[in-house]
Amino acid sequence: MILKKEKNINLFAKKYLKNLEKIFNQINLNKISELSQKLEECRKRKGSIYVIGNGGSAINSSAMANDLGFDILKKTKKRPFKIVSLTDNNAVSTAISNDIGFENLFLAQLKYQYKKNDILIVMSVSGNSKNLIHACKWFSGKGNYVYGILGCDGGKLKSLCDNHLIIPSKKGEYGPVEDMQLIINHILAHWYQIKFKL
Repeated sequence: MILKKEKNINLFAKKYLKNLEKIFNQINLNKISELSQKLEECRKRKGSIYVIGNGGSAINSSAMANDLGFDILKKTKKRPFKIVSLTDNNAVSTAISNDIGFENLFLAQLKYQYKKNDILIVMSVSGNSKNLIHACKWFSGKGNYVYGILGCDGGKLKSLCDNHLIIPSKKGEYGPVEDMQLIINHILAHWYQIKFKL
């Protein structure tokens, strides 16, 4: 970890936030703009947006589905984003994991739900989770667009995405990457609330 032991939590918190600022300043903001454009294109053609991730990235996937989906839907008459987090159904997730393997968690759901011109957003710190890799390979193989919000060096997912935003981080530095995933989500959500004049 880039952060070291401190005398008290206040000093630690300052260094943690300073580290987040450093990470954010290294992010290519054009990548957020490019994702925004793809989201808008998908919305206009009435396509679906699927979001996937594990652990903290799973929670961020849920937050993105809420913030870009229901939060906007309840405030506007414009066509909303049709966005679904594939991490949210415990019954489906446990059934798939038990019956055909955790590595097929997202793949199985995509096979059932996807349509041509839908897009997939994958969130990952390491970029090397098998269930994300399987899903991205299959989805991309169908000619659909995959966007990655990835930590570290992007891992194996980097080459499987049509486009990606890398959150520069040290190996094993999960918290700051997941913090930045959520910040990126909130940038998009608040941008669209302003754009839609909510």
